[in-house]
Amino acid sequence: MALALARQDGGVLSPAQENLFLTRWLATALKQRRFSRDVTPDIEWLLKQGRQLGISAKLASKLNYLWRSCTGELSEQNDLFRLTYALETAKDMHWNYRLLSDREWSGRNAVALSAGVNVIYLSRDNLDVAFDDSGRQIYPLTARLTGNVAGVIKLFNRCDWHAEPESGASLPHQFTLMAGQGVSGKD
Repeated sequence: MALALARQDGGVLSPAQENLFLTRWLATALKQRRFSRDVTPDIEWLLKQGRQLGISAKLASKLNYLWRSCTGELSEQNDLFRLTYALETAKDMHWNYRLLSDREWSGRNAVALSAGVNVIYLSRDNLDVAFDDSGRQIYPLTARLTGNVAGVIKLFNRCDWHAEPESGASLPHQFTLMAGQGVSGKD
């Protein structure tokens, strides 16, 4: 709202001005404790992003995500929308996202995983069958997560998705992704 008013008043005309406005606004909001303590770490992170990355921080879209996740609006969306939103947000946070063919997923041509790189790998075939036509999850979704796994799991949780390490998986980075309501056929 404040950004829209600043744009209307002519105070924000460029991406650089937008970043400066939002960074200052976040600093003031943090200092004045305008928001719940629950979102303080998010505001601190956004403030750091704005200061370090400048216009490439994309603060407006990150604030939009934070708003959706805190107001419950995101939770009203279907499972596929929330997963897509989580993946897009992860990309904005400098995570790579790869959709792999069966050949790239397993066997001698499988993509090599690097534990130090932030990447979300999904199997194309598994993704194709995991959702019904209305976007509800009907089968578990297998993912391989590398890098700052705890951070991306936190992001998934905010989008009402849960990532559980697969027990006995041949790869230590393999997780099962489940929507908050669980698989519809197994309720």
